[in-house]
Amino acid sequence: MRVHISDLKEGDLLSSDAFNHFGLNVMAKGTRLTSYEIAKLTQHSIDYVEVEMEAPVAAGYRTIESGLPPRWLPSIKPLYENAISGCEDLFRKALEEGKVSEEDVDRSFGPLMSSFQMEKDVVSMLLLLNTDDDYTYQHSVQVGMLSYYLASWLGFPEEEAARIGKAGFLHDIGKCRISKDILNKPEKLTSEEYREIKRHTLYGEEIILSTYDDPFLSSAALQHHERMDGTGYPHGIDGIEISPIAKIVAVADVYSAMISTRSYQQKRDLLYVLRELYRMSFHELDPHTTHTFIRHMIPNFIGKSVELDNGQFGTFIMTHPSEFFRPLIQVGEDFLDLSEQRELEITQIYM
Repeated sequence: MRVHISDLKEGDLLSSDAFNHFGLNVMAKGTRLTSYEIAKLTQHSIDYVEVEMEAPVAAGYRTIESGLPPRWLPSIKPLYENAISGCEDLFRKALEEGKVSEEDVDRSFGPLMSSFQMEKDVVSMLLLLNTDDDYTYQHSVQVGMLSYYLASWLGFPEEEAARIGKAGFLHDIGKCRISKDILNKPEKLTSEEYREIKRHTLYGEEIILSTYDDPFLSSAALQHHERMDGTGYPHGIDGIEISPIAKIVAVADVYSAMISTRSYQQKRDLLYVLRELYRMSFHELDPHTTHTFIRHMIPNFIGKSVELDNGQFGTFIMTHPSEFFRPLIQVGEDFLDLSEQRELEITQIYM
């Protein structure tokens, strides 16, 4: 049974090897946990492990597989929902007043951002926190969260990472001036409707500068749809001219959009999304930023069930240091190194 480390108890027995995010085997299957072993798992930033299902302790577990939330969810979920509600209020005020309040932004997104350190399994967190709220508001919150994490992974100090997270939260504020009929239209947009959609970047820059007078924050709103090869909008600039913060928010924006279900788009498999980001990193998205994101997201699949294109099912055991999508897979008692068995592909990861 897969268990979050915050729910481990002394005496629990590992039912499979525990690997850290670098694919290092930290603890062997069959280890009986003491406080020392639990602390070691924490030091290696391991969030989940597989333990033997034992009746005396099983009732206390909170796991994804059992349909019950992990321990951190009750504290973070209200903050997430508050951020979505606050985002809706920000959009309304931005439309009415042409600007937002710094205090309102901090009140909406600040409490959630300060709790991010509580949960490093970003994949599970986004899946568990997904709600039926309006896509635009939830997307803004997710991009803020992902931008914060990605900035941290890129080495930005905490204060700057938090600022980049806020920029991600506000990146789509210009959509407050776009008709919801256009934003949620299930059919293909007309040329004029698409031109109007693209204006949200200009509107967003204007609204943020009216509030913060800070080009650092406004550049994310203006440039998050610009592309490295100059094919983006609104100005068609290339990679040299795109601000570093916009490159970060662009990756977070694409990832969040692709894992979400919208009226005109079905949610994609998570591995497919990362593969698509990797493809885009050669022409459209900044390669260093994108590869950093993928390298930190892939280890979240360790321990998850996978389906291969030959019909076999197995477990994601270890990441490959350079080939993101060719991990070590365990099928029964056998181990398949996909970096060597190149005829095999993962078709689905079960979260």
